[in-house]
Amino acid sequence: MENRFSMFLVALVALVFVAAYSTLFTVKEYERAVKFKFGEFDGDEIGPGLNWKIPVLNTVQSFDMRIQTMDSDPEGFLTKNNQELVIDSFVKWRISDLKQYYISVSGRAQVAETRLAQQVNSSLRSEVGKRSISEVVAGDRAVIMDVVQKAIAAESTKFGVEVIDVRLKRVDYSDEIRDSVFRDMESERNVLVQQKESTGKKEAEEIRAKADATAVVTLADAERESNILRGQGEAEATRIYAEAFGQDTEFYSLYRSLEAYRKTFSSGSDLLVIEPDSEFFQYFKQDGQ
Repeated sequence: MENRFSMFLVALVALVFVAAYSTLFTVKEYERAVKFKFGEFDGDEIGPGLNWKIPVLNTVQSFDMRIQTMDSDPEGFLTKNNQELVIDSFVKWRISDLKQYYISVSGRAQVAETRLAQQVNSSLRSEVGKRSISEVVAGDRAVIMDVVQKAIAAESTKFGVEVIDVRLKRVDYSDEIRDSVFRDMESERNVLVQQKESTGKKEAEEIRAKADATAVVTLADAERESNILRGQGEAEATRIYAEAFGQDTEFYSLYRSLEAYRKTFSSGSDLLVIEPDSEFFQYFKQDGQ
């Protein structure tokens, strides 16, 4: 009798455990769940924590509500000049309306990203087609991302998705135009080099002309200053000679004659024809007194 009661108690506990396991379920912090009754929605979305359901009657499906990243493959887009650019983009998105998300894409993230990719592709193709290569690569890149994000955000709400951000990771030239672009860049650099060289030569000539003019002015000033100093020196010498002549006339005459002799006979090849009785030799004829 006791054995039967023990077996019954064990069976009852096991039944309660199975019932509890089938009735209770847990929703993680970053998830939201939806309860179904025979395949139809049964109530609102369920938040994190321990919840219950009716076994067999209810089924539960959980969804990740965190921000997801859809990374697209690089694809070619034509500019307004029919030049191809290869653009690599990604989209940040998350579920905003769980019920609408389930109805529209059956709760499948892959289907949602496929629809997002189609919208991004269409919007990018439209915006790139309005611009030149330089505008897409540099000037309007931020504008394009903003326009695309707003365009697909409006459409994505139709299947319960919120677009957080759209980014162009890489914008590159296609193989067909890369060589042409590089040649154009090389040509522009060569023109720039020539302009720099021409400007450098012009500046060098201007500097050289200024230096020559400065040298001429400096030499002229130096020559003028030397003439002034020479004139002042000669005037001073004349004054000294005059004073000496006034003090001792005979000595001054002798000094001037000696200076004349020294200058006249400084070179042995000079020939001078003078009468012996001329005044030039007056001191040669005097006896020593």
